[in-house]
Amino acid sequence: MAKYVDGFVLVVPKGKEAEYQKMAEMGRDSWMKHGALQYFECRGDDLKQQEMDDMKSRAFAEMAGASADDNVWFSWIVFESKEHRDEVNAKVMEEMSQMDMPEDFEMPTDMTKMAYGGFEVAVEG
Repeated sequence: MAKYVDGFVLVVPKGKEAEYQKMAEMGRDSWMKHGALQYFECRGDDLKQQEMDDMKSRAFAEMAGASADDNVWFSWIVFESKEHRDEVNAKVMEEMSQMDMPEDFEMPTDMTKMAYGGFEVAVEG
């Protein structure tokens, strides 16, 4: 069965990792409750540029515009299909709109450096 994935690259300032992880755990609980198949939030650990023969890859930190004071997170959520993704995301967004957030709430990520996209799974192992 074909699956669908929402993918994210996020920049989290150092010192805000615990705050972001707590928010990510709340997100995981919500997405899984509403039907996501899998949920991953991965903190960058080995983000150096790689060299292969005469080619160099682009480092995640560079791609995301992260500074030495930031860490990069790579995250994804797996769904049955794009339609399933849309249904689950609508339920999650509705739940989030009902939450009482403190007036002084500040996202622990730099949203201007976030990348997001929906992806149809082409190869699965």
